[in-house]
Amino acid sequence: MKPARFAYLRPDSVAQACEALARHGEEARILAGGQSLAAMLNMRLVRPTLLIDINRLEALSKIEVAGDSVVTGALVRQADAFADARIRARIPLLSMALPHVGHYQTRNRGTLAGSVAHADPSAEIPLVLATLGGDIDLKSTKRTRRVRAADFFRSALVTARAAEEMISALHWPAAGTRMRFAFEEFSVRGGDYAIVAVACMLDDEHGKVRLGFGGCGEAPQVVELDYDPGALGQMAADAVGKIECRADMQASSAYRQNLANVLATRVLTRTIGRELAPA
Repeated sequence: MKPARFAYLRPDSVAQACEALARHGEEARILAGGQSLAAMLNMRLVRPTLLIDINRLEALSKIEVAGDSVVTGALVRQADAFADARIRARIPLLSMALPHVGHYQTRNRGTLAGSVAHADPSAEIPLVLATLGGDIDLKSTKRTRRVRAADFFRSALVTARAAEEMISALHWPAAGTRMRFAFEEFSVRGGDYAIVAVACMLDDEHGKVRLGFGGCGEAPQVVELDYDPGALGQMAADAVGKIECRADMQASSAYRQNLANVLATRVLTRTIGRELAPA
């Protein structure tokens, strides 16, 4: 199939892109990597009257270290993030998850922010951002506002972004010197959407663990627990008991719940043997 007819705009500035969004609202779509959007256009699941191609906006391609966080612009490609030494050192959980995102070819084009904007409940990048407690910058002609990842993902493909707003940047909290991380997912084939994915952040200094679950519900679900190295199985069970597990054509809710428990136990076990995050 081919997409329905639409107008095409390639703005020369973020301001111009925001002005177009303000005029067209729900009838407009932002094109960055296009790895999800192009398929939805071709299947006519979305029919925008205007496509706003932001790929000329180099200012949105930057990766910057800002205090205790790393800021990635809306055009930072997944492959570039994976290759970046600052991200490997400061956001190791993202580096662990990125090889599971789609395929090598799609990661060369797909963006971090595009995955967050699309908000697929099985996607790895939104899961990592939520687990780390990151933020999203939303820009419009009137303002720039920052939204916590915990508040941004509302449901499957539904976010807190207003029609006149675009994602301009993501804020990733940098790893502390006494933190450990692990990531696991299960899918039918490599590159497929995860049936269940689990991200783990262990804070040795404060004795806390955050477990993020993707694919289980309609949005990433994050559970924080006290860390007890002698009761990892119980910790996993306690965390899984606090999340919702949906049923679909791929798996029943009971299957997802059991798989989430297995993967949660696995990531907790792996954090024990991992080195502490670099300073």
